[in-house]
Amino acid sequence: MKFQVGCQLKYDLATPCTFIFNISAFNNGSQQVFEEHLQIEPAVNSEEYVSSPLKNRLLRLTAPQGKLEVNYQATVALYLEEDNPNTIPEIPPDKLPLRVLNYVYPSRYCESDRLINLANKEFGHLLPDYSRVTAICNWIYDNITYLSGSTDSQTSAYEIVTQRTGVCRDFAHLGIAFCRALNIPARFVSGYAYSLEPPDFHAAFEAYLGSRWYLFDATRLIPRKGFVRIGTGRDAADVSFAMIFGSAQLDSMKVSVDCLSEEIPQTTVGAITSL
Repeated sequence: MKFQVGCQLKYDLATPCTFIFNISAFNNGSQQVFEEHLQIEPAVNSEEYVSSPLKNRLLRLTAPQGKLEVNYQATVALYLEEDNPNTIPEIPPDKLPLRVLNYVYPSRYCESDRLINLANKEFGHLLPDYSRVTAICNWIYDNITYLSGSTDSQTSAYEIVTQRTGVCRDFAHLGIAFCRALNIPARFVSGYAYSLEPPDFHAAFEAYLGSRWYLFDATRLIPRKGFVRIGTGRDAADVSFAMIFGSAQLDSMKVSVDCLSEEIPQTTVGAITSL
């Protein structure tokens, strides 16, 4: 399955600013970048570095006062596998690999310690396997209204439970918080999303089950086979598409995702394995 993804970001800079962009498509065995182009106006020096240990591809640049435009385009192929959801168990904390334990702890936007009682009330009686994370997604979809503009960059999972509205970022944070409250490692994923209307960067989450990560999206707005990964982190604080040091205003943002292969991705009932 192959996609053409890209974004155009335009800024008005009141002062010289340093940016760290997280807009480049992830590149590994499950997601391969065949071709990509980056254009920056005005022409300034930029450098790419890969974060450790998650290997997010980050772009750093410093631009003078005035206008800045960043254009990124990439051709990306996805090589996804599907597992039978009925064969994927949760792993108890004493058996979890040490590398994933960090994703059981509360984080800035995912206060799992404040949601333990609710998580156990709603999901504690369910089988400890893939179906319980599916039940978490179903609960979020049924109880939280997707409403653009209803939250901001400071809204947390605990607040979403109270106000009952949010966007994809909030749906992902709440899914992560519920999972962690049940001792299921979970992490935040940002990406380009096929068929999302209006086009925008999208957020989902992954849960560690069995021996690997599995992708979940409680919004149900896109086919999971149409999600092109950009970055992974404990929550949105780790994978913001732009970190700005200085005074800058985002004038406009355009995001595009086109399917280039003959196979148009459809929503699937199988478990989509992740990175």
